[in-house]
Amino acid sequence: MKRGALILILGVVLGLCAYCGFYFAGTASRRALLESETPELEWLKREFRLADSAFDRVVRLHDAYKSECAEMCRRIDARNQELKELLAKADQVTPEIESKLAEAGQLRLQCQKNMLRHFLEVSRNMPPDQGKRYLAWVQEKTFLPEHKMHGKGTASVTSDEHRHK
Repeated sequence: MKRGALILILGVVLGLCAYCGFYFAGTASRRALLESETPELEWLKREFRLADSAFDRVVRLHDAYKSECAEMCRRIDARNQELKELLAKADQVTPEIESKLAEAGQLRLQCQKNMLRHFLEVSRNMPPDQGKRYLAWVQEKTFLPEHKMHGKGTASVTSDEHRHK
């Protein structure tokens, strides 16, 4: 009886050790990513095989753009809130609603221009072939998504779009 219990306990301990070993080995790269100074950009360095010097330039560009982007998002959110409040009280499109829609559209347009400038600047700080690949990737993810609802060519908003659309 004691021998069976000892074998069972050793088996459980060995199983736990094996699980922990595989877990830590399997998550080592992800844990290293989170421990880096710029985990949100580390994927970019790996995916586009950036040298440290190119990556440092991209990090500086990203840091400079973050505050500009946050301010633009704040302005878009405020305009969207104003529009939401107007729509809650309206049963038709008023000149004030049209004006707020136009303002919100202008802000989104400016946001897209700023993003495009940023993406182009980042791509210029990469090796040329990787910069082209990066631009193709960001265009697909941010500017040129296909949105179809129930039929061919019908526009709709999807979760892949920028959060302000």
